[in-house]
Amino acid sequence: MQEEQLIAGLRAKDRKTTEYLYDKYSRALYAVISRIVFDKDIAEEVFHDSFVKITRKIDHYEESKGRLYTWMANICRNSAIDKLRSKEISQSGKTNTIDDFVYGMESQSGTQEHIDGIGVRELMIDLNDDQKFIVEYIYFKGYTHSEVSEEFEIPLGTVKSRVRAAIQVLKKNVARI
Repeated sequence: MQEEQLIAGLRAKDRKTTEYLYDKYSRALYAVISRIVFDKDIAEEVFHDSFVKITRKIDHYEESKGRLYTWMANICRNSAIDKLRSKEISQSGKTNTIDDFVYGMESQSGTQEHIDGIGVRELMIDLNDDQKFIVEYIYFKGYTHSEVSEEFEIPLGTVKSRVRAAIQVLKKNVARI
């Protein structure tokens, strides 16, 4: 199914299109969330909420601003970050059990392969090491600019400059596709 057909079907609230969307994109979208939320149960909850949000808010998607997958991935990423920052999560304790760590490590092995399969790593190939580091922490792990600055003792202005430079390189790489 072409992206235009997918968007039209979602806007028409077509059930088969929604099923197709789930079948085609659920693993990749779940991978975006699981890189930020390591608890499997919470990640599944965030994915479910995000998928519902995607289908309900499809009328807000603007083709001129980017591809459908990017829009959906941003919804999932933002939902995962919001969940981590919520009172529910912060009140549940600051330490994870060993099971949470093991599940996080197990899911990362399959997640990494799938994300590579959708081309994200290929787009990052031209980034220098500093830019890759910043993109990894801010986009994939959900850190804010300030959190990266504080945790890794990088001046905030430098973090922002590296993000801007990385975005320019990524734009060029996307344009080549």
